[in-house]
Amino acid sequence: MAATYDHARPALAVDCVVFGLDDGALKLLLIQRGLKPYKGEWALPGGFVRIHETLDEAARRELLEETGLQNVFLEQLYTFGEVERDPRERVVTVAYYALVKLSDHNARSATDAAEARWFEAANIPPLAFDHGAIAAAALVRLQGKMRYQPVGFELLPRKFTLSELQHLYEAILGTVLDKRNFRKKVLDLGLLVPLNETKMVGRHRPAQLFRFDTRKYEALRKRGFNFEL
Repeated sequence: MAATYDHARPALAVDCVVFGLDDGALKLLLIQRGLKPYKGEWALPGGFVRIHETLDEAARRELLEETGLQNVFLEQLYTFGEVERDPRERVVTVAYYALVKLSDHNARSATDAAEARWFEAANIPPLAFDHGAIAAAALVRLQGKMRYQPVGFELLPRKFTLSELQHLYEAILGTVLDKRNFRKKVLDLGLLVPLNETKMVGRHRPAQLFRFDTRKYEALRKRGFNFEL
C-alpha cells in the first residue's frame, strides 16, 4: 500500500547545460521546445525525473532523448528551486553541465524537442523558464574548473595542437593568454604526450600534435598532484 503524506511534494526535474567547442568558439546546445509551456522557444535539454531513476540516470536519459547525445562528460551543477520558475506547477530542477567533443557527437532533436542547435555561448537567445540563469551559472562553474582540473580536454579532439589548447582556454575564460607563458605552463605539467604527427594550420608550417595523458594525471591526482594553469 502506498504511503500517504500530509505535505505537498514538488515535482523534480533535471536540466543540462551542454558545452562544445567549434573553430575556437565555445558553443552551447539548446533545444526548441515542441510542447507548452514556452512552445517554440529555446531552452536547455531536460525534463522530469522518473520515480525509479537516479538524478544522473534522468539527466543522461533526457540528453539522449532530446539531443541524441550519450557517453559524454556530465557533472552535477546546482539545484534551482524558485517558487515561480515553472508556470505548470512547483518544480525543483537539478542542473548538470556536460562537455562534448563535437567531432565525436552529432546532436539531433527528438521526443518533445522540435530542434536542437548549437549557439555561441556568448550570444544565446532568450531562454524559457530560468534557463538563462542556469546557463550562466554553468559557465562560471566551467571557468573555475578549468583553472584547477583538466576538464577542458573533454572538449578537444584526442589529438590537438598547443594553439588549439590555448584557444580553448581563451574561449572559456574570455581572455587573451600570453602564448609563451601558456605553453611553458602547460608543458611543465608533464601531462602532454608529444606525437610524431603534425597538423597544417592555415598557411603556417605544420604544428605538432599532442594528447593528454589521462592515466598519468589520475596517478598523480591520487598522490595529491595540483593541476593549475
